[in-house]
Amino acid sequence: MLWGIESVLTLLYAKYYGDGYPSVKEQKALEKNIFNKTHRTDSEIALLEGLTVVYKSNIDLFFYVIGSSHENELMLMAVLNCLFDSLSQMLRKNVERRALLENMEGLFLAVDEIVDGGVILESDPQQVVHRVALRGDDVPLTEQTVTQVRKSIRASLSAIKFKSSITLLTVKAH
Repeated sequence: MLWGIESVLTLLYAKYYGDGYPSVKEQKALEKNIFNKTHRTDSEIALLEGLTVVYKSNIDLFFYVIGSSHENELMLMAVLNCLFDSLSQMLRKNVERRALLENMEGLFLAVDEIVDGGVILESDPQQVVHRVALRGDDVPLTEQTVTQVRKSIRASLSAIKFKSSITLLTVKAH
């Protein structure tokens, strides 16, 4: 969850995984409860309603990552730090409400690169920023210059050569 503070509290972005809070009413109640219990403290972690909540504030924004009480707090904190550091790099250290509102697509892409379906995919902010930049470069062919088209074709060809030499190894954690 990502909260912005003005004279009135505003939720800027929240993404839920799983069926723990299926209705919007339940989600809003959870969000309000978490914010009310955390916005005045200086700690980085809280246990509320059987949930582990890690959070960080910066100027007029509050960042939250929430997991079950069985989740590893260090992993949740790694996700939070990755998100914050990625946004900091993308926004050139200007992580505040206005700058974030102007670049919401970067936030959406960063969250999608970090977590998918509740599974942590990435915790390195450099990799997230790199992948977001690549996805942001997906401009329609008709709007690209000749140089951009040549560059994307060369990159695609080199990626095809590289992919053919990769062996797929999957590891499943229980």
